[in-house]
Amino acid sequence: MKAKLIKSTLMILFLLLIGCSTDSFLDVNDNPNDPPISTPQLALPVAQQSFASLNATWMTYLGQWFVYNWASPSDWSANGDLKRYNIDNTFFSVIFEQSYGPIFRNLTYAENYEDPSGAVDYSAYDVISETIKGFQYQYLVDLYGDIPFTEANFRGENPTPAYDDAEFVYKSVIDSLTSAATLSLDLPENVENPGSQDIIFGGDMTRWARFANTIKLRMLVRLSNTNQDQYIQNQIASINANSAGYIQADVNANPGYSDNSGQQNPFYGFVGAGPSNTQISREDYTVATDFAIDYLKETNDPRLSRIYAPAASTGEFKGVPQATSLTLQGNRADEVSKIGPGLVKSSEQDQPIMLLAEALFLQAEAMVRGYIPGGDSGAQELYEMGIEASFEFLGVEGGAEAAAEYYNQNIENVGWAASPNKIEAIITQKYVALNGTSSIEAWIELTRTGYPEGVPVARESGGVRPVRLLYPASEVSRNANNVPEQTAQDVFTNPPFWK
Repeated sequence: MKAKLIKSTLMILFLLLIGCSTDSFLDVNDNPNDPPISTPQLALPVAQQSFASLNATWMTYLGQWFVYNWASPSDWSANGDLKRYNIDNTFFSVIFEQSYGPIFRNLTYAENYEDPSGAVDYSAYDVISETIKGFQYQYLVDLYGDIPFTEANFRGENPTPAYDDAEFVYKSVIDSLTSAATLSLDLPENVENPGSQDIIFGGDMTRWARFANTIKLRMLVRLSNTNQDQYIQNQIASINANSAGYIQADVNANPGYSDNSGQQNPFYGFVGAGPSNTQISREDYTVATDFAIDYLKETNDPRLSRIYAPAASTGEFKGVPQATSLTLQGNRADEVSKIGPGLVKSSEQDQPIMLLAEALFLQAEAMVRGYIPGGDSGAQELYEMGIEASFEFLGVEGGAEAAAEYYNQNIENVGWAASPNKIEAIITQKYVALNGTSSIEAWIELTRTGYPEGVPVARESGGVRPVRLLYPASEVSRNANNVPEQTAQDVFTNPPFWK
């Protein structure tokens, strides 16, 4: 069933998205709200697959470099811009372009579709579309600041949308997530359930409510430095009011990934291997940093052998600095650690969207800050459950028992009692848990909190870590009258509004 679904989904993707390169994602000749041929059932899995792929590939790769988890070996000259933080209007522009292109375009269609006969209600598609949009809009604000929102996604009707204030977008998204969670639990009797066309939850609308609540909590915690505690508490009260709670398992997408070309899990096919386990270049030139390996060793963390693999030539775990020039001996691709078996499992593996571990750490932080009742003991329980969830996701032998042995150590930012700064401990463990999955989140959290302390910057970077990206050249050329002015220094000196 899944194999058939992915083949049909990929064909739909080709038919709907043909011509939607970075030069045509704002093509004024098409109106996404009234396309010639489509249905919500076709548009939704295409949007979800594009969404999962973007987060799995370019967003994860960027995050891994900016939190100093990945580097390149001495026998490869790849990733020069990442090693030097050379960020311009072409740097990782795919994040902006794909979000406003195939992801939002297809979600907008599914969201706005109305059955001409009025016999079928498509509210479930509204819920799913609003939730995924909320997830992606949050990252666009975190990465770019002000973005198109109220006038976005009309394409032919408005190809030059105005930009909205970042905080306004955040709070508008929070409102939409509130509505989505509430509606998902009270859908009309004649509602069309997407079923298997929903490649994330299979049409389980309670799980969509939990996901919407969890994204909302992440955004509220992000606002913790903005002196808006009453607003945050009121919004958390609205989460409690719908009674759905937060995600109870990893949120994954899988339309039926297989070991065929173009049908692999996107992360696996990006950094793992090609079909039939053929080697790909990015797998060979993507290796561990010395900092990441050393930290896991110093804290006796058994996740080391799941996040990274031993060097092919020595069997040892070794990383290298993020630098453009390394002494050749001992730093070649076969002499250092690559991405481990807990992350690159198979071509068919589920694609993580949000890990349960992250949700538990978010709740722990909210509890420490007093947004959620539970006190120190409740926060500790959530913290330790987050570590256990990370061990389970990575497939650490011994699972919960191994996790308990790890977090019962008398090591700061590992053991709860040994950690005087509970927020630092939570963010540090989140940093480890997100290694190789939602690492764009780890970078943003590092910007917000400064934790973990001591994360290096790339050697040839000038010593300052980026805090944002620049609007892509494609957007600047098309929408010059609306794109906010930026300078190259904004990348390092103009953090998000919540900082």
